[in-house]
Amino acid sequence: MTADDWLSRTRTSYDRVAVSYAHLVRDLLAQAPHERAALASFADLVQGAGGGPVVEVGCGTGRITAHLRTLGVDAFGIDLSPGMIDVARRDHPELRFEVGSMTDLDLADGSVAGLVAWYSLIHIPDDQIGAVFAHFRRVVRPGGPLLLGFHVGDQTTLKTEGYGGHPMNVHVHRRQPVQVAAWLCRNGFTVDSQTTVTSAESRLGGIIVGRREP
Repeated sequence: MTADDWLSRTRTSYDRVAVSYAHLVRDLLAQAPHERAALASFADLVQGAGGGPVVEVGCGTGRITAHLRTLGVDAFGIDLSPGMIDVARRDHPELRFEVGSMTDLDLADGSVAGLVAWYSLIHIPDDQIGAVFAHFRRVVRPGGPLLLGFHVGDQTTLKTEGYGGHPMNVHVHRRQPVQVAAWLCRNGFTVDSQTTVTSAESRLGGIIVGRREP
């Protein structure tokens, strides 16, 4: 499958489910204290480094971007799916959301103080992860923090239906934290912490906090 194939299928799938997705995941974070703690710790890191704009890459319908704003972070969101961005703008009209891809981030070098990818790496094939992390490093200021959330496991599955029974056609990649951490280190990040959690966000989720090396 070419990059255009899987990106197109991911975009189309999430365009279809955007409205029902927003409804189904709206309150998940309220049921996930460990994830809330990770987001709060990330906000502290950003503010401790002097603040500045923070991008959530793969923001979906904007719930995490909006939560970061309640923590005092100047956050904005980017997502591949125009349908998701439409819902994000509807639900959070005071915030900035843009259509874009983490495989080709349209952001200037060193333009963000931090970056969050919250369960949004799950559709990126293994052979594209390095390029994605290289883009992350390029746009984050030296020393800026990075927060990743992802599903933990060793399998890739094809998701053909979801979020209200709508048809989808996306591969879901579950990965071990040690593998994700190794990819980060090979692409210019230092990993400060990694943990696994079980919550409403994921049956088994991984959370990694890192920072861009100088």
